[in-house]
Formats: sequence, C-alpha cells, structure tokens
Amino acid sequence: MEELKILQKTERLHEARWWEAEPGGRVHCYLCPRHCHIHPGQAGFCFIRTNQDGRLYSLGYGAPAALQVDPIEKKPLNHFLPGTRVFSMGTAGCNMGCFFCQNWDISKSRSDQVRSQHVPPEDVPLLALKYGCESIAFTYNEPTIWGEYIIDICKAARKYGLKTVMVTNGYITYDAFHDIYDHIDAANVDLKAFTENFYGKITLTHLQPVLEMLVWLKNETSVWFEITNLMIPTLNDDPAETRKLSEWILNHLGPDVPLHFTAFHPDFKLRDKPRTSSKTLDHARQIALDVGLRYVYEGNIYSDGANTYCPKCKERLVERAWHDVTGNCIKDGACPKCRFTISGVWKNDAKGKYWPKPGVAATAKNYAHLDL
Repeated sequence: MEELKILQKTERLHEARWWEAEPGGRVHCYLCPRHCHIHPGQAGFCFIRTNQDGRLYSLGYGAPAALQVDPIEKKPLNHFLPGTRVFSMGTAGCNMGCFFCQNWDISKSRSDQVRSQHVPPEDVPLLALKYGCESIAFTYNEPTIWGEYIIDICKAARKYGLKTVMVTNGYITYDAFHDIYDHIDAANVDLKAFTENFYGKITLTHLQPVLEMLVWLKNETSVWFEITNLMIPTLNDDPAETRKLSEWILNHLGPDVPLHFTAFHPDFKLRDKPRTSSKTLDHARQIALDVGLRYVYEGNIYSDGANTYCPKCKERLVERAWHDVTGNCIKDGACPKCRFTISGVWKNDAKGKYWPKPGVAATAKNYAHLDL
C-alpha cells in the first residue's frame, strides 16, 4: 500500500523548468529572485516547487485550487477587452510573504492543504469557452511559480483565439521572463509600494526586481500591462511616495500605462490598519494625473475614478460601477469626440474563429460539478 501511495504521488509530479542540480542532491531554483537552494524532500519558499531525489518538480502543474469566472475589470484591467469575462485560476503557494495578502487561504498553503483538482492544460481553454470567456487569467496566488502549467495552457488557448492574462507581483528572473511572457497577452503587475523598506518588512522581498520586470515588459514584449498599487494607511500612502512612484512610471514606462490605486481592507496578518479612505485614493489619483500619467484609476470603492476619460478633451469614454461596465463609447480605439487614440486592446480579432463546439460540450461533461 505504501509503495502504491508513492507511485501515485510520483505520477502527479511534473518536472519543473528553471533549475540546476547542486552537490549533495540539492537543487537551485532560479525561477524567481529568491534563488531557493532546496534539499531533497523539501520545497522552496513558494511551497509548490519540490526537490524529489535531486530533481525539481512542480506540484502546481494541472492542479488549480481556485477556478472562477470574473469580469476582466476585477484583475484589474480597464484597457483590455472591457466588459468581457475572464476564466480565472490559481494554485497553492506564493513567492512573496505579504502580511496583507487577501488570498492567503491558498497563497499561504501547501499543495496538500487546499482542495485542488486535476485539470490538464488542454482542458482549460475549453472550460473558458464553456463559460463564455474571451480570456484566461492566471491569478489569485502568484502565477509565476506555476509557469510550466501556464505555458502549456497558453499554447492550448492560442488555438481557439483566447487571450491570456497574468495577475502578478512581478517577482521573476530574466532567465524565466521571456519563457513565460512571450505567451502572454496582458498583465496586471502589483507594484506594492515604492520603498525597499516596505518590500523588505511587509512582503519579505525586494523592490528592484519588480521595477526591472516592468521595464522588461515595456521594452521587450508586446504585452499590454497595467499597474496596481494597493494603498495601506501609514505604510505606503504617503503623498511623497505616491509622487515618486508616479514619476518613475512616467519616466521609465511612459504616460499610457494605466495605474490603479486600490483600497486596502484589513486581512491576514495586517488587521490593525484601517480601511483606505476614498479621500486618500482621490488624492493619490490627482497626484499621478498631475505628474502626467493619462489613465489613473481608483479601485475597491465606488468612485468616478473608476471611469476612463479622454486625456485630451476629458470626455467620459468608459463608465464603470465597481467591476461592471455600464457604458463604453470608445470607437476604433479612439475618443469619438476628438479622435484622440486611447491606448489599450479594445477587441479580440480572433474571437470565435476556432471555437470547437463539440469539444466544449465534451469538456462540460467532464467538469459538470463546477459551479462558477
């Protein structure tokens, strides 16, 4: 019986990428800037990359712990196929240690501590089609740590004209960056703060690798990306820090990268801080606009700051209520009033081109128990 359990466990393992063997049976994982050196029988900081007999395996491959259909605005992405649905998925584990994590029930869990199910990569796009989604999002925990699974899902999704989205903390090495992001259509990157002190004490990581990753996205890929800054009272909401963050985006990424300031609510290990006030978000948004960023948003609250406005004539182009799009007058990627080009991805030209209805029906039977 014990041999059978070991065999079943081994069959579920998927050999990882981005690692090298070291003396004594250890392995060096260089997927993210942590560069974990993992002893046999142990896992890296992320919990789901494990050393078995001197080889690195991914416990997240084909094993999502969360499946959900969301509006694309929830990622948040405001300039990427607005008003559409996205098939969202995540696994256990994370390569950051954020005290304020709002998905801590899976991101701070090991693979055997969550209820995951086996979903092969080729089934994921069919599930997305079943639920009327135009894209697939890798989200909830940090998707970088299950990059092998993501790559194979993206390859399968491309056949059906589905777009792919990373919702990420940006903590990845250059060794793995292109392997993953060359398959990705859009991303939202959490820029959690703009001080090394915050990153070191509150996320247990470093700021500089995230800034480098954002520059790679801008200069070396065609990925549409937006940035989120969760504002936590007294920790990263100082107006001077907000100005520095906004100026860095303007100078290194340009004025057209959308920036989302979102409201914090107490969670996980950071329950002693109050919720972010609407006044704080309003002020942050105005600072970023004054710096010269064209598209700045407020999230996790009801606010006019959720709408998209033309940077030139100030016409309201996309109206939103929380994550719902209630109006969209952008025409051919431009303001209908002054014809100013609005940066973004406004339609999916491949939509429906290769959607195999029989395959969708077959997959629906396999996952009839899902209620998304």
